[in-house]
Amino acid sequence: MSTEVRVPTLGESVTEATVATWFKQPGDSVAVDEMLCELETDKVTVEVPSPAAGTLSEIVAGEGDTVGVDALLAQIAEGGEAAEPKPESGEAKAEAPKDEAPAKSDGDDAPVDVMVPTLGESVTEATVSTWFKKAGESVEADEMLCELETDKVSVEVPAPTAGTLTEILAEEGATVEAGGKLAVMSRGAAHSESVGTPKTTMEANTDAQSQTPDKGRSDVEDAPSAQKLMAEKNLSRDEVTGSGRDGRVMKGDVLKALSEPKKEAEAPSAPRAPVAAEDEALEERVKMTRLRQTIARRLKEAQNTAAMLTTYNEVDMTGVMELRNEYKDLFLKKHGVKLGFMSFFTKACCHALKEVPDVNAEIDGDHVVYKNYVHMGIAVGTPNGLVVPVVRNADDMSFATIEKTISELGVKARDGKLSMADMQGGSFTISNGGVYGSLMSSPILNPPQSGILGMHKIQERPMVVNGEIVIRPMMYLALSYDHRIVDGKGAVTFLVRVKEALEDPRRLLMDL
Repeated sequence: MSTEVRVPTLGESVTEATVATWFKQPGDSVAVDEMLCELETDKVTVEVPSPAAGTLSEIVAGEGDTVGVDALLAQIAEGGEAAEPKPESGEAKAEAPKDEAPAKSDGDDAPVDVMVPTLGESVTEATVSTWFKKAGESVEADEMLCELETDKVSVEVPAPTAGTLTEILAEEGATVEAGGKLAVMSRGAAHSESVGTPKTTMEANTDAQSQTPDKGRSDVEDAPSAQKLMAEKNLSRDEVTGSGRDGRVMKGDVLKALSEPKKEAEAPSAPRAPVAAEDEALEERVKMTRLRQTIARRLKEAQNTAAMLTTYNEVDMTGVMELRNEYKDLFLKKHGVKLGFMSFFTKACCHALKEVPDVNAEIDGDHVVYKNYVHMGIAVGTPNGLVVPVVRNADDMSFATIEKTISELGVKARDGKLSMADMQGGSFTISNGGVYGSLMSSPILNPPQSGILGMHKIQERPMVVNGEIVIRPMMYLALSYDHRIVDGKGAVTFLVRVKEALEDPRRLLMDL
């Protein structure tokens, strides 16, 4: 019986890949989930695991071939690993020493690799932040072994089987690639020393270092497509940083090197001013998390790329607050979720985006992409930094569905359980600085989006209404937008439509 090895899903809008490297050859034995080959797309590198244990009987797509999603890569003859190697004729079978544990079946003795899981679209590496288990400890199937931190989310790695964690290959703080090996486990109950003593941390580090080649090793062959592109663009190998296995250069690495400005042209970062010794003794230096580094980089990129401008208005929240107070108990009883302000603002923005579609568009090269849907990003502050989960198709949702979705995403954000899918594809963002007491701010765009609405603190202020001075609950609104797409008229119109919908919520029901 044979099993087909096919090209996995490569990510949003990616339809083909190049076979960069085969780690196994026809006739080689393979275990379940053992890496067979590496595929390279324009965005990421994808490792293809074996779907079954057996023998690699045929390679259909060779290195350098271009393959589509679900294309056939190879064939595996199942059961190729089941039989133990037979001893040579005339070779006596050695008698097991009496003090050793009884022989176990292959399924019990076979080590199980703990691999880095898929990290999400365009995410190729992560940092090992915490190990919950130590070498030698027993673990249950699906029990959390460690936590990885990427530049977008935290990923928990569960134990693939019950047994003993025998060896940790990637210590805390180590950077690992998607599909890389984190640790090794033994199946079944905790093994005694006669079966195999777990390696110490120092031994594990030594092994891991011995298996990791130097960055500049000459015996690591780069992907054929990368070699071709480097030759075409007259790039030397030293100018490209490889992201593939063992530092192998992939096509995407070359494209990245070509798109980046030359280091000589970059302005050097200003050195930190000297600090008095008595002050330095009271300081603490903490390395930025990958999430914080990404937040810093993306916010600066937004400032450097977009022609960002902010326009302001204010809204009388009387209408929304009266409607909310009148129906909040009935709303909670019927829908099981509280009626907050975010559903009103989400609905108002969806209403305004239909009239001013430029605010819901993005620039792609020399094209403007108009989106006939609203995937609303809701900025959420967490202990680890700002994240923006996305309420997809918010324009088609009811108030109750919006509130439930925002509540669920908020809980996942607080607990660090957001997935890559939860934060991808946003077309517009709402940020509520009012929960922290902010009265006025200028929010920064979330690239590649062209608009972000800033909500602020509700504060009672004297207002002139029908010639009389009255006290009203007022909120300042701020719309930051990309002036390359959105004209001033469009930005002001959008904010006025949001203001009108909030001051008279009946307009949302009548689609006015």
